[in-house]
Amino acid sequence: MMLDRVTNQADIETPRFTLRPLRRSDSGLVEMYAADERVARMTKDIPHPLPPGAVAAMIEKGMKPDRDEDIWVIDGLRSDFSEVMGLMVLKPLERKQSEVSYWIAPAFWNTGIATEAVTALIAANPQKNDQIFAEVFQDNPGSARVLTNCGFDYLGDAEAVCVSRDATVPTWTYIRKM
Repeated sequence: MMLDRVTNQADIETPRFTLRPLRRSDSGLVEMYAADERVARMTKDIPHPLPPGAVAAMIEKGMKPDRDEDIWVIDGLRSDFSEVMGLMVLKPLERKQSEVSYWIAPAFWNTGIATEAVTALIAANPQKNDQIFAEVFQDNPGSARVLTNCGFDYLGDAEAVCVSRDATVPTWTYIRKM
């Protein structure tokens, strides 16, 4: 079977898993986890309930050569974990800056997966950034700890719209100088 691959996005290896580009075959597991309200509520852009076709459209968009962000699957198969444990997204901004965002499937919360994934992405610096920003909801202190553990510095408070909550939610903003 031929795998669909994003050809201009490299794999990033960690001791326990691989950050790899999206594949169409990821659709089922991504949809299962993204449909979980606990995951959707901690992201800006995952709706809940998850509409039919939303994940397939995200995967198609993420595989295009002219996409506006890079998306990696946290793939734990080589360590006998799930093929999809979460997603990492790196969206280019201006002046050699990007914004990182991520979600982890609830089965892998509090296992260090997020910290290991962010650390690996920072070390690889695939977009050759000078700075990487991140924003987390203030009711998600676990994600804030991930960022500070990965060398991000707190910048300040802000707000962001959360689609699944249909509300504006207070956030903490962070920066990582490379």
